[in-house]
Amino acid sequence: MATFWTYDYACSIHEEGMFLFCSGWRRVKLLYIVTRYVPVLLFAAHFYLNFLPDETSDTCQFVNNICSCLSLISIVCSECFFIFRTYVLWNNNKVVLVAMLSTFAILVVGSIVAVFSVTAIAPFETSSIPGITGCYQSSGSMRLFVPYLLLFVLELMLISLTLTCAIQNWRTTNNRLYVVILKHNVFYYACGLVFSIVNILTSLLLEYAYSGMFQDFQFIVHAILATRMHLHLWHVNRDGDPSVFTSITLSDLTPTTYTESS
Repeated sequence: MATFWTYDYACSIHEEGMFLFCSGWRRVKLLYIVTRYVPVLLFAAHFYLNFLPDETSDTCQFVNNICSCLSLISIVCSECFFIFRTYVLWNNNKVVLVAMLSTFAILVVGSIVAVFSVTAIAPFETSSIPGITGCYQSSGSMRLFVPYLLLFVLELMLISLTLTCAIQNWRTTNNRLYVVILKHNVFYYACGLVFSIVNILTSLLLEYAYSGMFQDFQFIVHAILATRMHLHLWHVNRDGDPSVFTSITLSDLTPTTYTESS
């Protein structure tokens, strides 16, 4: 996971540097920074968990809870980007926003209950081999599929709303940013659906030692997709008008207000 994230960061470091130094400080930029760099903290926590010296079961449980919190923060921030984009595509429709936020709230609450109720009783083991350190979970719970099922429902709703919007407006708008956000949303939601299905099936069918490796990978991929999309939108907007050096806000992306410069 760390190698995958590092490779993506190396490929986009120039574009990200321009965005961080040339854009204004707004709430979307803060959300971008949290979404982008929380995975680094997650890597560090997992590294410490795997190589923890003089570990005890309580210490392993504490560090594992930190990893769970960071994972939840990462996926919540990533999904916020996707929800805001869908809201923009629907011309700031309040009914659509309420429906998405209600489903999102169920996802967050359900995930917190499922994850921490399972990890509270999950047994941790330490290696009996001299010189081998770290915490290990030999078994988990089938209830870990619940957060991914809820995430699947949310992503299915978002991709359905995006496709509906595409059918309604594809031939009636010439907004460059609108077309970009539409195409990328469909691709990103499709990726999210695939990963959610994989995690649901592996949580139900495989031992925890095998299913666990896909879980955090989905969070990392979501964070990469969300931040990549925002970077691309910012550069599309900036290239359309060389005088623009501020971060685009999601409300600026509505097809009725944007005029592409010649």
